[in-house]
Amino acid sequence: MKRKIAAVLCCLAMTMSLLAGCTSGGASGTDSAKETKQEGKEVSAGADASETKGSEASGKSEVTIGFSNDTDSWDPCTGFGYTGSPLYSSLVKVNGDDKLENDLATEYSVSEDALTWTFKIRDDVVFSNKEPLKASDVAFTFNTTKEKATYMDLTMLENCTAKDDTTVEFQLNKPCVTFIYTAAQIGIVPEKSYSDKFGLSAEETVGSGPYKLTQWDKGQQFIMEANENYYGEQPAIKKAVFLVQEEDARFVSAKAGDVDIALTSATIAANEIEGMHVQEVESVDNRGITLPTVPDEGRTTEDGYKIGNNITSDVNVRKALCYGIDREKIITEALNGFAKPAYTECDGMPWWNEETVIETDVDLAKQLLEEAGWKDEDNDGIREKDGTKLAFNLMYFAGDSMRQAVAMSVANQAKENMGFDITVEGVSADDTVKRMFSEPMIMGWGSDSPMTSYMLYHSSNAGKTDFYNPEFYTSEKTDEYLDKAMNSVSIEDSYAWWQKAQWDGETGTSMRGEAPWAFYVNMSHLYYVKDGLDIGKQRIHAHGAAWPLVANLAEWTWK
Repeated sequence: MKRKIAAVLCCLAMTMSLLAGCTSGGASGTDSAKETKQEGKEVSAGADASETKGSEASGKSEVTIGFSNDTDSWDPCTGFGYTGSPLYSSLVKVNGDDKLENDLATEYSVSEDALTWTFKIRDDVVFSNKEPLKASDVAFTFNTTKEKATYMDLTMLENCTAKDDTTVEFQLNKPCVTFIYTAAQIGIVPEKSYSDKFGLSAEETVGSGPYKLTQWDKGQQFIMEANENYYGEQPAIKKAVFLVQEEDARFVSAKAGDVDIALTSATIAANEIEGMHVQEVESVDNRGITLPTVPDEGRTTEDGYKIGNNITSDVNVRKALCYGIDREKIITEALNGFAKPAYTECDGMPWWNEETVIETDVDLAKQLLEEAGWKDEDNDGIREKDGTKLAFNLMYFAGDSMRQAVAMSVANQAKENMGFDITVEGVSADDTVKRMFSEPMIMGWGSDSPMTSYMLYHSSNAGKTDFYNPEFYTSEKTDEYLDKAMNSVSIEDSYAWWQKAQWDGETGTSMRGEAPWAFYVNMSHLYYVKDGLDIGKQRIHAHGAAWPLVANLAEWTWK
């Protein structure tokens, strides 16, 4: 089958997002489209890198951004830019309509056995150092990424070969319908300029995106300027200064007028700043609770960590925590209204099953607990069964005030509504890994790929330390649906199987089914934006509010 892509693959959302290849994020859907070829326009960046002020100094062609972090490396082969980066081009990219469209690719085809993917690429692209970008650079990038085996997972890739200057072929070792997401996540690097120092300084960072990195003061700031050699339309914003700041410092800078846009949070966004407005961007950056699905039978992981929980292994307990909690109350109490109710890991995506939506039903939650034998026999307000109290610890990452607030709201509601005794506890990352296989944890996910569903629920990933399935959830029926989805010929064909995995009318991974997760809220990503700055049509954000924001930097304008 052959697919020509100008606007392909309806989807999206990102992260922990997340990973690449068969564990990657991206957009989905393959609509029929036409071959397209953009004519590049050379426009001088004309930006003075010494100036770091906002709009007053920029002449309305610069922005200063209060950002949360930089990076250890700007190298896509080790994972930089998987949610999109203005420094690099990829084979396809996700646009503001949450669809994949051509970037370097002009068309691609997939063999009948779904093991061979062939891409045709543009012949008019050069890197920021003016070296031509060829299919050999694409092959080098993917093979190097696979060899490094750091953040990006390319275990499904056998090899990648340049057939000529504009044709690149990928051989997979197993069908992977989500491989198209990998093509959207990995920025292409120049083979001739690549070295062990690549991405470790501005001088050693070379891409073919609409911007180039011109300055990097690690931990303090970095500057991007328009790439005059970019093959597409030149951006209106010629220079972007990123100030690496903590949340309070970003707010102070915004209030002082020193930045044009600043990342913020639900706890701060209620404060007004003259000349700025709070822009809310939709996300699938969810918060919920992982609920161990197996009992404590004395088993441990390979690393010696305890497996199982005798409270949450009861499916009725898990479902009670789903039905008996008012999501809107969490949003109001903990998040100042800056969130939306969550029901699965993929709300609103093309592969989402709308039948997974549930209403708050405290009476049903109580009924489920009663049916399972959990009753308050001693009238102390806490249910028990066979001498065991309906009690457990609920962990969250220490220092994450948002997760703590969500956890506290859940704990309070669970006690008042249903008779749970939940102790909220902030823990370190190391302690989380040791305890998450046996204790509930406030987790956050969010991806623009259905591959996340596979990683969360396929039995092959149960009990790993990658945070996807610490609940040890396994189901032959779920595996069957997920495997059929992954082996589908097209992404559209896979949708029905992802949806059945969530809920097939009788069982599934959702809260109506086996409920290994209790999903509560999808976070809104929040930004103070100076009046007059248009940040373009933002795609649905994945996990993390920083880098998804600037993926479309080339579309920003001053009004």
